[in-house]
Amino acid sequence: MNRPEIHCTVAPELRLFVPADRRQGRTALRTDGTSTLGHVVESLGVPLTEVGRLLVDGREVPVSHVPRDGESVEVCAVGRPQEVPGAPLRFLLDVHLGTLARRLRLLGVDAAYESEDIGDPALAARSAAERRVLLSRDRGLLRRRENWAGAYVYSDRPDEQLRDVLGRFAPELAPWTRCTACNGLLEEAEKGTVEERLEGGTRRTYDVFAQCTVCDRVYWHGAHHARLEAVVDAAVREFGGAAAAPGGGTAVPRDGSAAQG
Repeated sequence: MNRPEIHCTVAPELRLFVPADRRQGRTALRTDGTSTLGHVVESLGVPLTEVGRLLVDGREVPVSHVPRDGESVEVCAVGRPQEVPGAPLRFLLDVHLGTLARRLRLLGVDAAYESEDIGDPALAARSAAERRVLLSRDRGLLRRRENWAGAYVYSDRPDEQLRDVLGRFAPELAPWTRCTACNGLLEEAEKGTVEERLEGGTRRTYDVFAQCTVCDRVYWHGAHHARLEAVVDAAVREFGGAAAAPGGGTAVPRDGSAAQG
């Protein structure tokens, strides 16, 4: 019996995922007659995390639809801003996205990060257990069924990665309120409570401090303040938020690690 032939059009934003010979407009595709449309789309290389509506002959269908011979399929990109129902918006980043994780934390976004490669199954399990959107450039990882939700990070440049995530998910920004090292929340710290941990020059020069409520890391305006403030200001201008910090000022890691990656 002949296998069904469908005609598929992939949104321009998603064509980077498909083979080069299928990137130009409408393309014919043979299916096995039993696989779902979701499986067919993934077989083209497109992660379902990046797919919005699926249209068959102009009508929207679920990923469980089994394509029939002669159908015309349109694969649309996910809408922006993307809603993630069912849990507070928070993220989990894989080992390759450390700089992005620190920049999201700098903006007050809940961004868990694995600094060691714990393996795809463990990452997917954590995404499900904590209901976090898994951010990755690994299409195989995003295809794991255990994931609660996921998103492909399109660029390998931190500035573009940050704009991509903020534009896609529109998280609420609260700059300078999270620890860039561990993701814990910061609170104002009296100088006297942290003074013994400060070097002489810092003790004499600074009076406003914040401290992580989880790992106890101490923060203040430091040498990297201007560079980090530029990141924050650009994000707030484009995506909204407030630039306030614990203690009435911006708090910058004493060793500048938040700016490194």
